[in-house]
Amino acid sequence: MGSENNKLFGMLEKYLMGPLGKVAQYKVVRGIMGAGMASIPFTIVGSMFLVFNVLPLTFPFLENFFDASFFRFSDLYMLANATTMGLLALYFNISLGYEYAKIIAEEEDLNMSGLNGALLSMFAFFMTIPELIFENGVVTRVSEITDDTNIINGWRIGADGVERLGTVGIFTGIIMAIIAVNLYKLCVSRNWVIKLPEEVPSGVSRAFTALIPAFIVAFVVLIINGVLVIFNTDVFQIIQVPFGFVTNLTNTWLGIMVIYFLVHALWLVGIHGANIIFALITPITLSNLAANAAGANIPLAGEFNNAYVTVGGSGATLVLTFFIAFLARSEQLKAIGKAAMIPALFNINEPIIFGLPLIYNPFLAIPFFLAPMVSASIAYFAITLEWINPIIALLPWPSPVGIGAYIGTGGDWRAAIVAFICVAAAFLIYYPFIKAYDKKLVKEEQGMAA
Repeated sequence: MGSENNKLFGMLEKYLMGPLGKVAQYKVVRGIMGAGMASIPFTIVGSMFLVFNVLPLTFPFLENFFDASFFRFSDLYMLANATTMGLLALYFNISLGYEYAKIIAEEEDLNMSGLNGALLSMFAFFMTIPELIFENGVVTRVSEITDDTNIINGWRIGADGVERLGTVGIFTGIIMAIIAVNLYKLCVSRNWVIKLPEEVPSGVSRAFTALIPAFIVAFVVLIINGVLVIFNTDVFQIIQVPFGFVTNLTNTWLGIMVIYFLVHALWLVGIHGANIIFALITPITLSNLAANAAGANIPLAGEFNNAYVTVGGSGATLVLTFFIAFLARSEQLKAIGKAAMIPALFNINEPIIFGLPLIYNPFLAIPFFLAPMVSASIAYFAITLEWINPIIALLPWPSPVGIGAYIGTGGDWRAAIVAFICVAAAFLIYYPFIKAYDKKLVKEEQGMAA
């Protein structure tokens, strides 16, 4: 048993922890993590206005009151939603440009400005947005206005403004930020910058430092645009192929199972799996959130994870925490449970993960994998079969059990019930394992006392 467990942990460290640990250290990955975190406060604020706007759907008795009052100003206050979810690609693009340039500057000791990185990224992104066409040897901007299409001088207009600045442009915004910052890095590392005397104010000096990089970025992006338009495509359509495949894969049951397996396999060998995996798929979950708000029915959206799956923290340990606090016989488990109860209510369980422990613990490895995968399956099929509404609003991840599911779905009480079912199912999986582990610790404590 011991040698088999050692082999398991050895394989996880070699084939999973090693490669994904290296990926997590890449500067661009850390930049994407930072961009995702920077975007979340705005999406939460925008989502709250959407939740407010759909209250009459949840409570029909409010409909006449809202029609006579709040809905008269709906176009005004829903600007908070339109300028967050409707401009999500722009938030990601600017934040990534800033974070990525800042990381490079600090770790490679280059004179790069985070602000310049953000502006160059936005510059590159905006140049890819207008739709172009190549006809009779001439490149022109597309203009088309029909019942279904509204393209004005190359800019496709959607419900919330320029369509490509919304969730459909997230991955293009990320790619263009990476290209722009690396071109900026190239110019600085090769000393292709205009240097002004030290007496010149820093703001003016920074502006001139970005001048040559801006030219380089412009030439590169325009060349990319020109080549693609000749082949009757553009950056958005090219990038949509691989990222569209990944998005569709993560929206399947099998894809979700793989995500939660990876998260908890990393945790099991001591790496914060949620930080790594969910940082990489945050653009997808936010894009799905906007799609659900527009009428789609996608399970993995917004805070699906903390609403249904890892309630109480990674491993879905909410009820487990209270069980060991009050019903365990081992003094060690009781002490850990009591210390972890309050944080667990808000989906924080580091005291359990490191104190129980759950990492490197062969006695609890199986339920640590299995419980969140079962919870995710219950929620996935409940949404897919339309027993509950999908998540349409982003709530803070520490929202207690039931609250995140209820408000996140726009007030679907059935979603709150499913969240509690997920919590109960997770504990039933833990129960026989924690009982056996508790019994083992009691014997050890009695032996030490003797």
